[in-house]
Amino acid sequence: MTCCAPGADTAARYGAGPTPDEIRLASRDLGDGLRQTDLSVPEAHCAACISKIEGGLGELPDVEHARLNLSTRRVTVKWRGDTPPPLIETLAAAGYSAHLFEPGEDQSDPQLSRLIRSLGVAGFCAMNIMLLSVSIWSGADPATRQAFHWISAALALPALLYSGQVFFRSAWGALQHGQTNMDVPISIGICLAFGLSLYDTFHHGAHAYFDAATTLIFFLLCGRTLDYVMRERARQAVRGLMRLSPRGATVMRADGTREYLPIGEIEPGMVLLVPAGERIPVDARVENGRSDIDEAIATGESAPRAVATGSTVQAGTLNLTGPLTLVATARADNSFLAEMVRLMEAAEGGRARYRRLADRAARLYSPVVHLTAFLTFVGWALSTGNWHLSISVAIAVLIITCPCALGLAVPIVQVVAARRLFENGIMVKDGSGLERLAEIDSVVFDKTGTLTLGAPRLRSSGTNDPAVLGIAAALAAQSLHPMSRAIVAGLGDMRAEAPVISAAVEHPGLGVEAEINGRLYRLGRSAWAAGKDQPGTVLACDGHPLTSFTFEDVLRPGAAEAVQALQEAGLAVEILSGDHRDAVATTARRLGIERFEAGVLPAEKVAHLEELSSKGCRTLMVGDGLNDAPALAAAHVSMAPASAADIGRNAADFVFLHESLDAVPLALDVAREAGKLIRQNFALAIIYNAIALPIAIAGFVTPLIAAVAMSLSSVLVVGNALRLKGGRTKTRNLEQDDREPSQSRMVVVR
Repeated sequence: MTCCAPGADTAARYGAGPTPDEIRLASRDLGDGLRQTDLSVPEAHCAACISKIEGGLGELPDVEHARLNLSTRRVTVKWRGDTPPPLIETLAAAGYSAHLFEPGEDQSDPQLSRLIRSLGVAGFCAMNIMLLSVSIWSGADPATRQAFHWISAALALPALLYSGQVFFRSAWGALQHGQTNMDVPISIGICLAFGLSLYDTFHHGAHAYFDAATTLIFFLLCGRTLDYVMRERARQAVRGLMRLSPRGATVMRADGTREYLPIGEIEPGMVLLVPAGERIPVDARVENGRSDIDEAIATGESAPRAVATGSTVQAGTLNLTGPLTLVATARADNSFLAEMVRLMEAAEGGRARYRRLADRAARLYSPVVHLTAFLTFVGWALSTGNWHLSISVAIAVLIITCPCALGLAVPIVQVVAARRLFENGIMVKDGSGLERLAEIDSVVFDKTGTLTLGAPRLRSSGTNDPAVLGIAAALAAQSLHPMSRAIVAGLGDMRAEAPVISAAVEHPGLGVEAEINGRLYRLGRSAWAAGKDQPGTVLACDGHPLTSFTFEDVLRPGAAEAVQALQEAGLAVEILSGDHRDAVATTARRLGIERFEAGVLPAEKVAHLEELSSKGCRTLMVGDGLNDAPALAAAHVSMAPASAADIGRNAADFVFLHESLDAVPLALDVAREAGKLIRQNFALAIIYNAIALPIAIAGFVTPLIAAVAMSLSSVLVVGNALRLKGGRTKTRNLEQDDREPSQSRMVVVR
């Protein structure tokens, strides 16, 4: 679809743009004479913007690389020399205002709200004009007809001047730069229909076509709004990931004073104080303290890692249980979280290049319609000499070929498919994801939280003594550690057997201890609690072990059936996990998956998916963790469970709300069915134009009849899309997956 022209609000907010000196000072030195400048281009909205912006900047002599990311509307330019190339001027010549990119700046887009308001105004005007037209068609007397024509003109003005701006601005922006787009013939047809109708009203003509102009605006806005809603949902992941970075940190100076500095001012070597409950601001080394670190953003695993003096920690990870004194080892823009953001932007930028069927078809529309309407006008003018009739026939050609059916062909199927999937507990984040999902030939699963539920569950204990188990449950209740919560969930009814614990102390990275009846009880790591190094969690009294606990992770309901269904459909299935090899191998064996890789970091997941893509594979990535977000964005298409981290859900094209993995083959089935209907809709639109266009050129169609025919073609496309609701999937409905957890297979957590 087309993008709207640049607005004046951005220019007013940011002024004329940064000067060359400001660009040079804000650029990053990449070494070997290469520098990088990041610019924000708020008006960038679609795939056409990518080719226009990257093409224009790439032609500059000193520019070696230019890449636009639609999620953040950020242009990354790498250039050589002492003086930056004319980046701002080049973007302005292409029709875009730009300013220096500021991480965390407001990326909100008012375009959707404008589209909805414009749609409401156009719908109100078109509906009321149609009501008046019924009386005119029924044979109203000349005086009544004339009055209704003037009322229709008054009603058409808001639709033309307000709702029509969506098309007029886009068309004018294209013409200003010597280009054309899909909105140019649309704007010409709307304006000519209104102008000719106004002329006929002034001269007491029998016909006016205000209803044609307003109905045309309404149907085109329907398709554009639906399409925009689908596209905008896919632009949230990078913004959410950037919000994980704290705005600053407390720095301890050499003289013992403390100062809070913005994150951009933190330099390597600075001593940072990070209390429990806060995220690590930059990559650092632990100078003093002991704690548990939630590294789900890096490894995807729910089990925290114990850190102490000398341990390294990464930016964005969460300090869980104890205060830490850290020494920064990298700046914020060179830390792990910044690398994650760059991975996300690069991956989403690649996905944005996917050309939708509607985008590809729209490229041919404008020149063909322009030429056809112009030749029709010239032919009728030369053969009849009647300028009024020639203009009327040309308007009919423009209206009858207006791309309402083409504009609705894709979004209406996507909306129906999204409704179908939602009824089965699956949310569609990006409409183009349906097209990409129908094309996949391989599936990559994360393990923890995806193939398994990701939360440890108590599997067994070494004793059945109620008193011992009661003490363990009471101690576990004093901690928020995942294993402690699993013990509380498994032994919660045993707490009545234990005495009340008045004071318990949690030792970060080790466990929890309390004095009960004069004896010291510890629950945690075996080496700390009982002085013995053995697997599992141990309860000890005065250093003597009383019992140990083992835990298990539960396979997600429907996992085995989903994997089998995908394999039977001819798809290659593999596991890509940050967990240790034994756990991944156990899960793969139980699910019948032959290919798997363990201990994989976020960048390695992206590299693996890029390798598959280079081999021609179109891969579906199914994951849930923060560490999966770049991989979800890099894959051809992606899916995440509702239990996933916010960033993972935002990065994915699909989110399934039920626990069952049957959502994966179900979504695949619906996507393939939707793809068939989209191709059918394009065929219907082409057949309609092949029949209607010659009739309009021959002069047998008035602008009003052309508007009705155009509306009927849209209704035909909508009706065909609704057939998707009556289809049957090859997998069972997810509503049937309300099984008890005990019926699920178990995987032992080592």
